[in-house]
This record gives sequence, structure tokens and C-alpha cells, in this order.
Amino acid sequence: MKIIDLSHTIYQGMPYYPGTEPPTLQIANTIEKDGFIETKINMYSHVGTHIDAPCHILKDGSSLDKLTMDHFFGKALPVSISALPVDTVTINSLLKYKDLIADVDFIIFETGWSQYWGKQAYFKGFPTLSEESANWLAESDLKGVGIDAISVDNVDSSTFPIHKILFRKNMIVIENLTNLDLIGSEVFTFSCMPLKIKDADGSPTRAFGIMPSCS
Repeated sequence: MKIIDLSHTIYQGMPYYPGTEPPTLQIANTIEKDGFIETKINMYSHVGTHIDAPCHILKDGSSLDKLTMDHFFGKALPVSISALPVDTVTINSLLKYKDLIADVDFIIFETGWSQYWGKQAYFKGFPTLSEESANWLAESDLKGVGIDAISVDNVDSSTFPIHKILFRKNMIVIENLTNLDLIGSEVFTFSCMPLKIKDADGSPTRAFGIMPSCS
């Protein structure tokens, strides 16, 4: 069994969504002074590799703590869109995956954008789904959609149409994934457990992939 870490490290000075505040990690207690070390962490619920709950955008949407544990675990189909010549993923580029999508819980898009993590380029120009593509995926029984970019919507969007389409089907969205180039093209087991926070609109996650055993 091979496990691949799909999460960015949380650290002081890490990238964060434009318009929010950067996370802070402060040493609150030290071994020298207190006999133990403890860190005070102050950050938004959507920092780093994280999960968006339906209630993040929809007033009547589910919070993460209202979803069952199996909503964050299951079979995932990796779809590479890094070679597409346009920045919008059309339905035509997804139709070939129709049969596979019917048999998985998550679709994970590799855009290649994680290579820009820590650079200004990370926040602009990343591929997103078209509304038609999102509506097509919403017809499936997927639990969620993941991406190695900061959002499934354009960062300049104020209406978040892709989020809304997916959330109306009670899907979760996992953003800021990384290391998807190590996954390959085979269906794998995906886990993205959130912190158990009451009424959570989102949560950082230690997402990882369990690769099929080689025989």
C-alpha cells in the first residue's frame, strides 16, 4: 500500500485567499518556561488544503459536521486538465470519463497549479469548470470535487456559480490540493477528513490518497 500526502503544510507566511487574513502560529508555551510546548493557531476555516461545506455559500446548505464520515472518504478519479489549451473545462473534455465517474465518489482535477504555490501566479489564470460541466457533474452521485488550485470558481467571481451548482447537490469541494502529479491516472482511495467543528462552513484537511496495490 502506498499513501500520498495531498495537503500543503500550514505555516506562518503561507499563501491565503485574497481578502482574508494570513494565519498566525505563535508559540504560547515553551519547554524552558512551562515544561511543555504549545502553539496558538489563528486562521480562517478555509486556509491551506481545505474543504468547503455547502453552507459556505448556500444559506440552507449542510455544514461539515452534519455530513457523515463516509462523505469524506471513497474512490476518486484523477482527471488531468493541465494540458488543456483553455482555462475553462468544457463538458466535451469530461464526457470520456462518464462511465468511470458513475463508479466513484470523487473527481479530482489536476490543473498543475500547485507548482505556483507561494507565488503570485497561484491566484490567477487557473482552470475552472464551465457551468455546463458543473451541472453535468451534479447529475452524478459524487460526494465531492477536488482541485489543486485555490478555487473551483474564478478568483474574481462574486457569485461563485460553480460552488453553488455543486453545493445544491450536497457535494463538498476540496481546494488547494497538491502532489496530484504523483497519483497517476488510476482510480484511488481518497480521504479528506475535516476537523469536527460545530456548524463548520469549512475546515483544513490532511487529504491523502491510497494507491491501488501493485501485483
